[in-house]
Order: sequence, then structure tokens, then C-alpha cells
Amino acid sequence: MAYNITFKKSVSKDLKKIAVSEANRILNKLNSELSVKADQYPELQGAFAGLRKYRVGNYRVIYAIINDSVLVVRIQHRKDVYRK
Repeated sequence: MAYNITFKKSVSKDLKKIAVSEANRILNKLNSELSVKADQYPELQGAFAGLRKYRVGNYRVIYAIINDSVLVVRIQHRKDVYRK
């Protein structure tokens, strides 16, 4: 099943904090892998229950599956992504 990828408005701020080459790499991975296999990645627990994570190098993409689309909530470095 192919998923449509949508982004929360705050994700654009997250991408501005990342180097352009890394941001492009992350977006390419999202379009090629996450759009096809979004339901195969691990679910989070605790305060982030109901969300899932996808790893691209040292960066984590936090997202939710809603019907036939993927809503990307946050893209940040792995040391900062689970704060707040």
C-alpha cells in the first residue's frame, strides 16, 4: 500500500536547522521508503504513544499513520527529537 506523505507546518522549521544535503537525503528517503513501508517501522511508547519513528542516519522522523496518509510531525537529530 502506498501512503501519501504530508507534513505538519513545524517540520519546515526542523528542516531549516538541518544542513541542506542532509535535509535532501531525508526527504528522498521519505518519498522512496516511508511512502511504501510506513506501517513496518516501530511504534513509540510513553508520551509519544501512537506515533512511529523512522531512522535516517542520526536523524529521526516522527510520524503518524492516518488512514492512507502519513503525517510527519517532527524531523530532528536523535539526541533532541524526544524532548518537549
